[in-house]
Amino acid sequence: MEENLTGKMEAECAAYFKQYAVFEKILKGFKNKYISFGKFAGTLKLKDIPVKDVEVLEGFFGQNFHGQKSISISAVKFEKALNNSRFQGIDMLRLLEIYFGEKIRTRKDVREEKENTKRKIFQEALNDYEETEMEAVLEDLTQIIWGKRTSDLAEWKRQLYLAADIYQALPVKKGEYLYLAVFAAALTGNPHAFDRGEADGDLLYKVVQYYAEKRGKLHPDQQIFPAFTRKNYYLSAGIMVDDVSNSVMVYGIQAVLQNGKLHPGVQGFYENREMMQIPLSVIMQWKKVICPGNVMYVVENPSVFAMLCRQEDIAVMCVNGQPRMAALKVLELLAESNAKVYYGGDFDPEGILIAQKIAMFYKGECEFWHMDPEDYMKCCSDTQISGKRLKSLEKITDHRLLPVAVCIRREKRAGYQERLLIAER
Repeated sequence: MEENLTGKMEAECAAYFKQYAVFEKILKGFKNKYISFGKFAGTLKLKDIPVKDVEVLEGFFGQNFHGQKSISISAVKFEKALNNSRFQGIDMLRLLEIYFGEKIRTRKDVREEKENTKRKIFQEALNDYEETEMEAVLEDLTQIIWGKRTSDLAEWKRQLYLAADIYQALPVKKGEYLYLAVFAAALTGNPHAFDRGEADGDLLYKVVQYYAEKRGKLHPDQQIFPAFTRKNYYLSAGIMVDDVSNSVMVYGIQAVLQNGKLHPGVQGFYENREMMQIPLSVIMQWKKVICPGNVMYVVENPSVFAMLCRQEDIAVMCVNGQPRMAALKVLELLAESNAKVYYGGDFDPEGILIAQKIAMFYKGECEFWHMDPEDYMKCCSDTQISGKRLKSLEKITDHRLLPVAVCIRREKRAGYQERLLIAER
């Protein structure tokens, strides 16, 4: 019987406040304050209130508000008026709940509830991955994916399990290298699931970063070739983000596979003295690169590369402009073998900058080849270089390139390797 009376009073209370629009603004204001602070406090200020609403407030608060430009309603004043009304016994929190038709929770309550649910999800995942390698890294993965973008718990759970599945399935653990689309299709059924810009693509990158850092596979040269660092993270996990066209032209080299044997295909080209174009997927199978005299000539232009390939007992690589991942991986292998690299490129701002980046990137001995002022003057063309392009030469800091950079600024013309009569080394 008492419950029926309480329910009847609450229904009448809700009906009373809902019939007057002025109370909606007041109750919404106190609701927001309660959600933020967990208590009823503060004051609401009402301005430009119609006369009919002023009369409603005077009736509820038992106070004269006529003639006032604004009316201040404090939480204390509202609670006192509520207790003095026929709805005595209904507190402020209950009033808000019956008025808005929902349970009112503070932000703190919501955060705590999310944290509790998050812990339950994590424990559930621990149980699911019990006695697997994931037991040791699952907690780290929760930190990787928890954030504003994944604050939805259902999405967070999905990403946690996906992150765990990614970590377990990384191709490098089986000694394999897979293209990104192939890995995505195998794991999710969708070859585009891990494309850059997709939520799961971002998640994959975070997981491979974590995997690389955990194994100490970091590369310090992100400022030299920024794209290289991202791709190298993927490669450290056995994933190739480049398409099949990512390759490099080489001549006169031998390649040692991970099992210590010579690569038979590369060996055939070496013995026949033929140039070859090697895709990244093949290079990732190599353990070592062997060059005659442990020296590699690296050039920018395919035509110069072709000229050098007429010679015997020489190893040459063509980067063809900005070096791709395939070329950079060959350079890494050469550095591990302590090979000496000679680099020669075009005499324009872009070519000089590439030369500097190659020298900075290479961890072994690197010399510039036919890139002196005298060489520049021999192959100088009539092609004018704009002031904007010349300004980029200010980035040259390698003392070996500064003299030719000065000449290019003075002449304002480009020089091309193709025009240079390459002398015997």
